[in-house]
Amino acid sequence: MLTPSQEEVTVQQRVAELERRFGDPADPDNPLGLDALLAADERGELLAVAEEELTAYGLNAEFVPRRLGGRLDRIDTLGRVLRGVFRRDASLGLGYGATSFLAAVAVWAGGTLEQQRRVAELLLGGARLAIAYHELAHGNDFVRNEFGATPTDDGFVMNGEKHVINNIERAEALVLFSRTDQAAGSRSHSVLLVDKSQLSADRYSYLPRYETVGVRGCQNAGIRFTDCPLPGDALVGKLGDGVELALRSFQITRSVLPSMILGGGDTALRTAVGFALDRKLYHRSVLEIPHARATIVGAFTDLLISDCLALAATRAVHLLPEATSVYAAAVKYLLPKLLTETAYDLSIVLGANFYVRDGAYGAFQKHVRDLPMISLGHAGTAACQATIIPQLPRLARTAWLTGRAAPAGLFRVRDTLPPLDTDRLVLVASGDELAGSLEGAAAHIAGDGRGRAGAYTEALTALATALEEELRSLKADCRAMPPKDRTVLASPKAYAIADRYTLLLAGAACLGVWRHQEPEDDVFLSSPAWLAAALTRLVKRLGHPLPELPDGWNDRLLDEVLNRYHEARSYDLYDTPIAGDPQTRC
Repeated sequence: MLTPSQEEVTVQQRVAELERRFGDPADPDNPLGLDALLAADERGELLAVAEEELTAYGLNAEFVPRRLGGRLDRIDTLGRVLRGVFRRDASLGLGYGATSFLAAVAVWAGGTLEQQRRVAELLLGGARLAIAYHELAHGNDFVRNEFGATPTDDGFVMNGEKHVINNIERAEALVLFSRTDQAAGSRSHSVLLVDKSQLSADRYSYLPRYETVGVRGCQNAGIRFTDCPLPGDALVGKLGDGVELALRSFQITRSVLPSMILGGGDTALRTAVGFALDRKLYHRSVLEIPHARATIVGAFTDLLISDCLALAATRAVHLLPEATSVYAAAVKYLLPKLLTETAYDLSIVLGANFYVRDGAYGAFQKHVRDLPMISLGHAGTAACQATIIPQLPRLARTAWLTGRAAPAGLFRVRDTLPPLDTDRLVLVASGDELAGSLEGAAAHIAGDGRGRAGAYTEALTALATALEEELRSLKADCRAMPPKDRTVLASPKAYAIADRYTLLLAGAACLGVWRHQEPEDDVFLSSPAWLAAALTRLVKRLGHPLPELPDGWNDRLLDEVLNRYHEARSYDLYDTPIAGDPQTRC
C-alpha cells in the first residue's frame, strides 16, 4: 500500500513519462511534434508513430482497473494523465484512448467477472473498443433507439444500423446499446459486449466514414447488422438493464472527459501567449496591449475555474457518489461552454493568424475546430441540462442551505481517494454537498479565512455573499418550478435555471479549492488573487454587482501565466512540468 506522497509521485512519473515520450511539440524535427500532428490532421488520419508511442507507453492500462492488471484507480488521475495527449491532439486522445474507456466503463460497472477479464485482456494487449449508444435519427434520446437485438434460446440476433461510431472498423470489440424488447419503457434496451472475432463476416458490413470539421483524424463510420447471431454471454448486466447501466456509466464518463479536454484549452492559451509575446504591433508586443493582457488573464482564469469544477466532479465519483449524477452533467455542460468562449476570446488576440492551419499557430485553429466535436460526444449540452433540471426541485427542498458542506477531500488536488465503487452510483442525486458549501463561505472568509484572504477579504466576502444569495434565489425558483418544467418539455426559464446552477457549482468548487490548499503545498492556489478573479467572472455571469478588487490582481495572474509559459508548466491546478525547451520561451 503506497503512502499518499508515494502515490502522488507515481502519478507524476506517469505524466512525466508521457511528456518525455512525446517530446517538445515545437521542435520541427520531432516526429511526434506539432508539425507532424497538424499534417496528419490535414490528411484526416491519426499520426501512426504517435499511436505506436502510446502503445509502448501502455496507455490502455490507464483504462483498466488495478484489480484486473491495469493502472485505473482514480478518476481524477485518469483525466490528469490524458491531458498530455489532448494537449497535443484531441483526435489522438479520442481515437486512441478515451473512446476505449467510454466503452469499457459499462463492462466495469455491470459486466461479469469473465467479461471484465476479457475486456482487460483486450485493452492490455493493445486492442481497441468502440461504443455505440446513439443513432442519428434519435440523437441523445437513446431510449428510442431502434437497433435491435432479438433474444433467442441461445443468445441474440442483431438487426439494424449504428452511425457515427469512432473506431468502428479498427475496434476488436464493441459495446452496443440495443433494443431487446419492443415494448415502450425503460426496460426495453440492453447493453451487449460484441467480440467481432466471433461474428459471421457475411452478417455485418461497415457504412461510409463521416467527414467532420473537427477531430478529423478520428475514424467515425457506421455498421449494419443483418440477422447476425450473438451468443448469450454477450449480455452485460441483466436483460433490460441498458438504460440504468448507461446512466450509471455516464456519471463516470461525463465527469472525466471534460477533465481530459482541458489539455486542449491549455494549448490554445499557450499558443495565444506565444503569439502575444512574439508579434509586434506599433513598435510594441501584442502583450503590451491592455485588451490582449486582459483576455489572456481571463482565459487563464477560466481554465482554473474549469479545472476546479472538473476536480470536484471526478473526485465526487469516489467521495459523493450519491450526488455524482448531477455533478457529472454539470461539468459536461459547463466546461465545453467555457472553453469554447475562451477560445473565441483568444482568437481575437491572434487576429488573422487564427485562420492559420500550420506552423507555430496552427494548433490554435485545430483545437478550436476539435472542441465542439468532443463536447458533443455521447451527451450534448441539452442532454446534460435535461439530466440536471428534473433533479433541481428535490435538491432545493432537501439539500441546499441545510448546513451540509462537502468534505475537504473533494477539493484537495493531490489527496488520496477511496477505491471506485460503481455500485454506489445512483440515477437520481440524493444530496448536494458541493452547492451546500456556499452556505457560510462568506462568513468564513470574513472570519477564520481573513488571514489568507488579506487585502482581498472585503472583495471575496462580497463575492461569496453574492453566490450564497444566488443559491437562495435559485432555491426559491426551483421549489416553484411547475411540473411541466421537470420534463423534456421544460421551458427556456428552466434551462436558464440549470445554467445558473452550474455556475454556482463552479463557484463552490473554486472556493473549496482555495480554502483547502495549504500554502506549504501550493502557494499559488492558496493565494487570493486567482480566486477573486474566478469568482468575479462567475458572479458577473450571474448578473450581480461586482466589488472592486485590490490593485495588482491582474498583474499577479499575468505573471503566473508568463512564468508557466517560460518554464513550460501546465495551465491547470496541477502546475505540471510539460515537454518543451524553456530557453526558447524566454
